[in-house]
Formats: sequence, C-alpha cells, structure tokens
Amino acid sequence: MDAPVDGADLDYQRLSAAYQQSLRYAQDVRRLYQQLQRSMYQSLVGLCAAIEAKDAYTRGHSERVGAWSRRLAERLGLRADDVERIGQAGLLHDIGKIGVPESVLRKRGALDDDEWEVMRRHPLVGAQIVAPFEMLAGIDTLIRHHHERLDGSGYPDGLRGDAVPLGCRVIAVADVYDALTSDRPYRSAWSHDRAMALLFEQAGRVLEAHVVSAFADVVGDVVARRAV
Repeated sequence: MDAPVDGADLDYQRLSAAYQQSLRYAQDVRRLYQQLQRSMYQSLVGLCAAIEAKDAYTRGHSERVGAWSRRLAERLGLRADDVERIGQAGLLHDIGKIGVPESVLRKRGALDDDEWEVMRRHPLVGAQIVAPFEMLAGIDTLIRHHHERLDGSGYPDGLRGDAVPLGCRVIAVADVYDALTSDRPYRSAWSHDRAMALLFEQAGRVLEAHVVSAFADVVGDVVARRAV
C-alpha cells in the first residue's frame, strides 16, 4: 500500500500545481502580448505604405530606406539587435508624415516657411506614434532624430556631432540617397554616381564620413550584382 500523504506534503503538491498553472498562464499571456505587439507593428508598416501610396513619387521609399539602413548597419559591424532596431526605424522613419497635409507632401515648388514648419514636425509625430510600443523601444529616438545633421543644421532639435545617435546617422545616409535617386514632384531622379558624389561632398560635415564610405561599399555591391 502507498504511504499516506501527510498534510504538509499535500499542501506542497497543491502549491506546486498552482505555481505551474500560474507559470503556464503567464507564458500564454506573454505569447499573446507578443503576438499583439507584432500585429501592431505590421499595422504601423501598413500605415507607412498607405501614406506613400497616396503619392507615386514616394511609393516604396520607406521600404528601401529600411533595407538600405539594415544593410549599412550590418556593414558597419553593429550588434544584431542594433541592426534590427535601425532597420525597423528606417522602415518607419516617415510615419509621422500622416500629420502632414497632402498639399505639402505633393507640392511641386519650394515649401514656404509655414509649410516647412509643418514638415519639420513629422519626426516628432512619428516618435510619438511608436513610443507606446514596448517591442519598438528605442526606435522612437531614431525616428525623432533621423533628420539631425553633424553640423547642427538638422531638425527637430538641432543636435550636433556625436549627440546625433549613430543609428540616425546611418538612416540619414540611406534616406538622402534614396530621396536623391527617386523622382520627386519638383525634380527628376539623380543618377547613382551623382547622388554618391553629393554624399561624399557632405561626408564629415553634414553626414558621418565613415558611414558614407560604408554605404558606398554596400550600394556598390548591389549595383554590381544588378549589372551581372
């Protein structure tokens, strides 16, 4: 016959069973939370695509900037989590343009002072949109500062030098290149060589020099593969 179970052992078994059940419940809740976060991230990506779909000139811009940013971060030898964060920020960098009127986004001529004031707010709006999402921690900072420049001429905070996060310096190079090599309402797309010439001209003054050099290697590899 089995030995009788005393009260202490029975209490322990019950406590252990309750703990295991609570642990499984916590794991289920965490899994559901992660699924929800992923769904929300996909919704944000969809929002970016919807913004760009309104304008044939910018369609695909965020996707390309995200891809260039990720490749560039990898070429610079950054940690895998930083590469992922920079790639995501590049993909979402213009999400704040949801708050910019189409009349401003699609204007063929130069923006006036009031329109520039509206446009310069889009990094702030974008940072506010992604800030509540735990899985996007730190990406709000990269979105907020992706238009900052080494010489302090950028926006919204006029950061200068090393105060500009490295991830933002990476995204800036990818963003400028893709903008230059894409058609815009006010000009035709530049050639690869012309765009790279401007990046090198701004390297060390407006853009990070070693990031521009690394980008030249990355984009050069892609251009070479396409030529084969």
